[in-house]
Amino acid sequence: MSSKKTLLILAGGLGSRYKGLKQVDGILSNGSPIMEYSIFDALEAGFNKIVIIVNKLIPQSYIERLNTISETKEFELHWIYQEINSIPVQGFDYSEREKPWGTGHAVLCAKYTIQEPFVMINADDFYGKEAYQIAAHEIDYHHISESQFGMIAYPVETTLSGHGAVARGICTLDDKNYLITVDEQTSIRKINSSIIYTENEKNIEISPDTLVSMNFFIFHPRIFCSLEAYFYDFIESDPSPAQEFYIPSAVQRMMDEKKVKVLVKSSPSKWMGVTYADDKKNIKDFLTAEIQKNRYPENVWK
Repeated sequence: MSSKKTLLILAGGLGSRYKGLKQVDGILSNGSPIMEYSIFDALEAGFNKIVIIVNKLIPQSYIERLNTISETKEFELHWIYQEINSIPVQGFDYSEREKPWGTGHAVLCAKYTIQEPFVMINADDFYGKEAYQIAAHEIDYHHISESQFGMIAYPVETTLSGHGAVARGICTLDDKNYLITVDEQTSIRKINSSIIYTENEKNIEISPDTLVSMNFFIFHPRIFCSLEAYFYDFIESDPSPAQEFYIPSAVQRMMDEKKVKVLVKSSPSKWMGVTYADDKKNIKDFLTAEIQKNRYPENVWK
């Protein structure tokens, strides 16, 4: 069994569609945001180190809240601020850049804090208990290595919002469930009984059980070496002020360069997220029902 298992939470986004800091927005009366349910599920599955990437807008009161919880529940907790110049690039002019560089850059910010296999998730996505149990098994049985990463994927029909189109990475797998490509589509939605996205002004229908990436990866720390090299390449390509360095693109490049294979497992858990403010009611109802089924206590930290 692996003695240290780390959960890396990307909580640095600005939530423009949500109109607020959804990373720390409590769902129920206990005040816990989604990421605290993720931490709870991960600890239950045997994870013992939590690393959270944040921006400067995260209230100090929230940081103190979670610090107190980590002391009480005895897990290791690290906060890392993702800033534009967190990974300095000599000679680069940062003056036109208004925000950090995206998810690939966020993971790279944890380079000096994580030396063991780790799971990476989004703060505002609810992945479900079973996803962490599968991930813990993959790490404990040494399936995660310099040459093999993992991904927990979800059937697309379980990841849609009733309040607008969503962006999802559509996975193509080989016959052994290794990832071939992740195709990022930003307009996935349900129309009548069909799930479609639009590409080059054409509507393309996809099967409801098509697996999509929800940014739940299981990485070996070897990824940091490649991420750093790719990030410098990205900066040298003279990106526009709004362009971002995404983790799926970096993983795709590692696969294309034959540095790594990514084994995909389908999650039996229900995924829930809050892309839009109106999505909050759905997850509130869902968590209330989970508490009634005794899958969570009323207050996850008591």
